[in-house]
Amino acid sequence: MKNLYRLKIIKIGCVGIGSFFLIFILLFLLFSDTFISSFLKNQIKKTFTFSYPADSLMLGNLHYKVWSNSLECDSVTMISGEYACCIKQLSVSGINWIKILRNKDSALDAFRNAVINVRDANLTFRKSLNELNFRKLHLSVPDSEVAVYSIKYYSLNKDEIFFAKSKFRQTRFLFDISSLSITGLDCLNMFRGNIYKAKCINIYDLFTDILVNMDKPYDNNSSNPKMPNEFLASIKDIISIDSLNIYKGRLNYSERFEIKAKPGIVTFNDVNFCITNISNHSVQPVTSIIKGDGIFLNSGRMKLFMKIPINAEDFSLRYSGSLSPMDGSRLNSFIEPGEHHRIKSGIIKFADFNINVINGHAEGKVSMVYKDLYIAVLNKNTGSENGIIDRVSSLFGRIFVIRGSNLPDKNGKIKIGATKYSRKHDDYFFQYIWFALRNGIGDVVGFPPR
Repeated sequence: MKNLYRLKIIKIGCVGIGSFFLIFILLFLLFSDTFISSFLKNQIKKTFTFSYPADSLMLGNLHYKVWSNSLECDSVTMISGEYACCIKQLSVSGINWIKILRNKDSALDAFRNAVINVRDANLTFRKSLNELNFRKLHLSVPDSEVAVYSIKYYSLNKDEIFFAKSKFRQTRFLFDISSLSITGLDCLNMFRGNIYKAKCINIYDLFTDILVNMDKPYDNNSSNPKMPNEFLASIKDIISIDSLNIYKGRLNYSERFEIKAKPGIVTFNDVNFCITNISNHSVQPVTSIIKGDGIFLNSGRMKLFMKIPINAEDFSLRYSGSLSPMDGSRLNSFIEPGEHHRIKSGIIKFADFNINVINGHAEGKVSMVYKDLYIAVLNKNTGSENGIIDRVSSLFGRIFVIRGSNLPDKNGKIKIGATKYSRKHDDYFFQYIWFALRNGIGDVVGFPPR
């Protein structure tokens, strides 16, 4: 009898405990948002405040879906002295919460099956007043991939206000990307923050707008713009990307020579680029290969091939390319504001170049086949070519300086331009590439060296 009584007590106890847990689970399922909002939200804020006491974190309502193991937040706002970040909607699924609660060293393994989705994110850099935002981000750890849509980076200030903030020369950047995808991404090492590895990055419909205010002097006390090898070497974290591809890109590069004046502009459309072997901190020599083409000034198609020893101590590379037939007057968009010359006529039939850079010193050859080139000198103040002095200068340039045509002679030979250009302390990478090429073009045509 005693054994039966004990067994009955045990059964009642088991039923009671089971009922308690069942009621607890039902209450959690029915009121999980209340539990999470009152407990988990406070715990997240306390942990954040302890780790970053000078910063602030604000969370909207939290929602947890048990069946999909998904945690959602209506809004996230983080503010520090350097930036302000606002996310309209954030969701995380596939996390092993037990490993996180155990707080073990292997807690990062809890994210092996994580999927993160972000909508309408906005990051403001408070000192520079630049802003980065995107419409949607999808990160899947098990699939090793990231997809981001509608990415924009720009200055909150208008150009005049942006340049007025400094007495020295500045460069204003604007980027607008339709979509970006990364495959083969090492997500867990990326979460650790010291290793960034990916097989492929694809960028679609990239628009880049660069404006330099040449009317102000360069700050000689500032650090020199870094070339690719210098930039990668300065990054302490490990970066390794097999390939980076740009499809259907557009580039506007402009130089402004007076306040509110029309800048000189060079454009590239329908740009397609492939860059392979982007890596730093490698013991073995690494050479990045760049292949690309695009429509230059809405006229001729330019092709480019470049080899850069990416982990070399000195700035060295080799680049070559070609240009298909185009109307020479298209160059006026750049040379009129900057060079105070105007191409009245001229047809470029073909051009190619091959330039070698060793420790910042460029030497190479530029070949151009063109005809009927006529250049007028413009008045620097009025932009006119009709003054008597301007017409005399244009005539002098036509007769004694400018080579009007460069066609093959009876032996098939043409004038070959020699490139000799050394890196200036304020040259950015693409500026350097253009200035070295322009030096060879000037030797063919007769422009003075810059």
